[in-house]
Amino acid sequence: MNETHPFAHYVRILGRGKKGARSLTFDEAREAMSMILAGQVEAVQLGAFLMLLRVKEESPEELAGFVQAARASLELPPRLPAVTLDWSSYAGKRRQLPWFILAALLLAESGISILMHGTRGFRDDRLYTPDALAALGIPLCRDFTAVGREIERSRFAFIDLAHFCPRLKEILNLRHLLGLRSPVNTLLRMLNPLNAPCLLQGIFHPGYRVIHQQAALLLEQPRMAVFKGEGGEAERNPDLPCPVLSVHEGEALEETWPALFSRRHLKAETMDPRHLAALWRGETEDEYGTAAVIATAAIALRLLGRADGLETAHGLAETMWAMRNRERL
Repeated sequence: MNETHPFAHYVRILGRGKKGARSLTFDEAREAMSMILAGQVEAVQLGAFLMLLRVKEESPEELAGFVQAARASLELPPRLPAVTLDWSSYAGKRRQLPWFILAALLLAESGISILMHGTRGFRDDRLYTPDALAALGIPLCRDFTAVGREIERSRFAFIDLAHFCPRLKEILNLRHLLGLRSPVNTLLRMLNPLNAPCLLQGIFHPGYRVIHQQAALLLEQPRMAVFKGEGGEAERNPDLPCPVLSVHEGEALEETWPALFSRRHLKAETMDPRHLAALWRGETEDEYGTAAVIATAAIALRLLGRADGLETAHGLAETMWAMRNRERL
C-alpha cells in the first residue's frame, strides 16, 4: 500500500470541512511553502492547496510563514545592495497610468534608495510596470548585481520576479489555469527580498489590510504601510479617502488621508506611459496625475519618518515635486 504523500498533511488541515478545517500555524505554513518552492509537491496538491486557501483567505500567521519560507528560498549574493524602501508592483494599471512610478523616482531623487519588484501579468487590458519603465528608458535589472549598480547610480532599481524567484513566477502564472488569484499574490507584496526596513504595499481588497499589518508584526518588520491602491498598486487615489494601516517599530497604526477632490476623475484618455515623462518634464498638465504622485509620495514620507503628520508629509511631497529635476526623464 502506498504511503500518504507528506504534503497531503497540509491539504488535509485546510480541507477537512466546516468543523474540521483550520488555518495553518506559522510553522506549518512555512514548511508547506518550503516544500512548494523546493518542488516537492504534486501539481494537483498545489492546486488544491492554493484554492482551499483562496476560499478561506490567508491568516496573518499563514502569510508570515509563507513569506519567511519564500525569503529563505531566494538565492541572493553575499553582498546585498542596501535599500531603504521595498516597493512591490504586481497588479498593473488599466484605469489610470502608473503614477506611482513618478512618486518612487521623486523619493529616490531625495536620497531614498528604493527596490521595486514586480512582473508582467497576463491581462492585455493592463499596463504593467516593466513595460512602463522600459518606455521611460529606465533599466530593468536581471540580477541583484545590476540592482546594486542602479541603486548606486540613481537610488532606484527594478527587478522582475522571474529573475530572482522563477518558482514563484510559475505559481503566480497558475491564475491562467485556476481562474483566481492565489495566496502568492499576497505573499509577493510582502516578499521584501533585500530586507529593506520600510515596506510599502498597495492592495485591491480592503479586507487584506489587517492581514498584511498583522503579518508584518509577526515578521518584525520595522516599518510598513498598506492601503487600497488604485488598481491594486501602491498608488493613492486622490479622489477618495485613503485609510492606511501601518507598523512603526512594533506599533500598529491606522490613519485616514482625506480625499483631495470633491469629484471623481474619469478614466484616463490614454495609457501611453510617455505621458508620465511629459508630466515629469512639465511638458503637459494632468490634475489627477500630479495629485496622485504627490499623495503617494506623501504616504511614503510618512512611513519613512520624514514627516510627523499627514499635512506635513503632503506639504513636503508638494515641495519635492516643485523642485524635481525635470531632466531626469
